[in-house]
Amino acid sequence: MFSDKLTNEADISYIVLDNSIVKHYNKINLTKGKKMEKQKRITLNADKRKVIADVFQDHFESNSKYHKAWQDAKDKYTVMRNQAKTIMEKLIRKHQPQEDVDTIRAMNNKYGSSGGELYHDDCFYVTNEVPKIVEDYHGNKREEHDDVHIKFGDMDKDFLTSWYRDEIKAKGLDADYEVRLGDNYEKRNPTYYNSESAVNKFLGFGSRNDVSNSVMYPKDEWDNDFKLWVIGTSYCHSRKFVADQETFKFFESFKTAQQEVVRTHQAMFEHVNKKMEKLKLGLKSYRYFDQAKDLADKLNIVLNESVLDAHSSMALSIYSPSNLADLLTDEVEQTREEKIAIAKQLLQEQQNSLN
Repeated sequence: MFSDKLTNEADISYIVLDNSIVKHYNKINLTKGKKMEKQKRITLNADKRKVIADVFQDHFESNSKYHKAWQDAKDKYTVMRNQAKTIMEKLIRKHQPQEDVDTIRAMNNKYGSSGGELYHDDCFYVTNEVPKIVEDYHGNKREEHDDVHIKFGDMDKDFLTSWYRDEIKAKGLDADYEVRLGDNYEKRNPTYYNSESAVNKFLGFGSRNDVSNSVMYPKDEWDNDFKLWVIGTSYCHSRKFVADQETFKFFESFKTAQQEVVRTHQAMFEHVNKKMEKLKLGLKSYRYFDQAKDLADKLNIVLNESVLDAHSSMALSIYSPSNLADLLTDEVEQTREEKIAIAKQLLQEQQNSLN
């Protein structure tokens, strides 16, 4: 006779037979144990650390009060810009009535440029009609009138870079290259100049490859947004339009609103950059993904392995053998005869399709 006693401990079943203990490994528990084996840890490298850093940076930016201040500055400027168009047109027509503009245009049509000068302008100087008293170093007092320079087009590059920061980043470009430099011009290196060139190209500054001028760049949208016909030359500073103090104060505020877009962009960058400098030092010391994941969880930042998979898939797609071969193949300039032959072939195909 025999007695049996079954006890489950971990992956082992114990069966007692004639006072001899025989260990039988439970196949079911073994299978379960394999599933519960600790997954292999993902090792970090420079590319993976950059992907992780981007996730943290997006969180730091989108959840900061500085990002909200930047967006609020853009919204305020948009509202004031629409108001400024109406107020500016009213001011200009007060000094230069539409009837006078029409008269000079008629004179131009009849006598050419000698009939007077008109210019379609988006740049205006507004002068405060209320003077201020200033004193020179001799103690002599005199009256001066403040003026403010208002531009609806030909916007400064730092303003447009700040305004289109999200769109520039979406293109994979560095919209912060200028604010990162600050006043330390010694930091200008090839990376800085490459970023400057790429951002200039995106905004529409500098030379363009579009010979037909059919492409509308961000800069063009602002240049063509609002213009008024004024009497005089193309020199904006040659015309100063006197305004009452209330109107002058409005345009001063409008000018400040434009500057706030740039200032809040700088403040947001500085706030996030301080965090990113600390984060990057920490990521360098992390060897495994789960360490970065633990940090993200503590900061309530969503960080999953899928972000690494997506980056790897994109890299595999870009650098697949066929795509990489295309990137590395030198372009062969076609001969004149080859170009003519191709043109004739295309023309024949078009004619055949019509028939």
